[in-house]
Amino acid sequence: MGNTIKALVAFIPAERCQNFVVGDLREMPLDKMVDLSGNQLRHFPVHVCSFRELVKLYLSDNHLSSLPLELGQLQNLQILALDFNNFKALPQVVCTLKQLCILYLGNNKLCDLPNELSLLQNLRTLWVEANCLTQLPDVVCELSLLKTLHAGSNALSLLPGQLQRLRELRTIWLSGNLLTDFPPVLLHMPFLEVIDVDRNSIRYFPSLAHLSGLKLVIYDHNPCRNAPKVAKGVRRVGRWAEETPEPDPRKARRYALVTEESQEAQAPASPPPRPPANS
Repeated sequence: MGNTIKALVAFIPAERCQNFVVGDLREMPLDKMVDLSGNQLRHFPVHVCSFRELVKLYLSDNHLSSLPLELGQLQNLQILALDFNNFKALPQVVCTLKQLCILYLGNNKLCDLPNELSLLQNLRTLWVEANCLTQLPDVVCELSLLKTLHAGSNALSLLPGQLQRLRELRTIWLSGNLLTDFPPVLLHMPFLEVIDVDRNSIRYFPSLAHLSGLKLVIYDHNPCRNAPKVAKGVRRVGRWAEETPEPDPRKARRYALVTEESQEAQAPASPPPRPPANS
């Protein structure tokens, strides 16, 4: 019953109704964090913007599609979670929060990101997975301190060459996109530690042995005929991952043909759980 009442109340934009949803949040929290996730909110409670020292704001899993200009008053904000909402465009006010280090935008309806995002020069982690991106916005390549990029479950078929400018980038997650070739730009990013291209349509992998910083490459669920060659000590998750060095191309080709033509071929073992994101 409680959830039903919340859902009904959230449709009404009156401030007193929103206050019912967020409770008695009238004073600055001692931990400088406000978590309004999963409250069925359709309108952001503006009075939260009076907490000028706020550092963390979680608005995940609501029904938000806009944010008030007053949000720009939170100039100490370092973490902002807007994932699992209804944003079709990133509100410009977010780009004024210049202390942001972590920005969660996953599971929305974003087709692009504004050029003003480049103002967030302290951003270290950006989550844009499960949106409607057909290309990685060029503005992402201007986030010079970016360390972790989650862009899985979109419709990306390539990556911009400018991505190699992100010399602080260590982890890139591209699972569930439309890549038919391994992104060439990644071959020029020796500082990468984790590359995830799981669940794409890549048929051939070039050697990654020269990527001196690489620690993990996830390439499972691709129609590949070979495994990516990697340096000693680099962990691989995918077909032939246990074989070192890289299997003979003829053997790989025979294995692929057998798999395609016979349902009796033994399925490869399930990969171990994916390591947690380094935020």
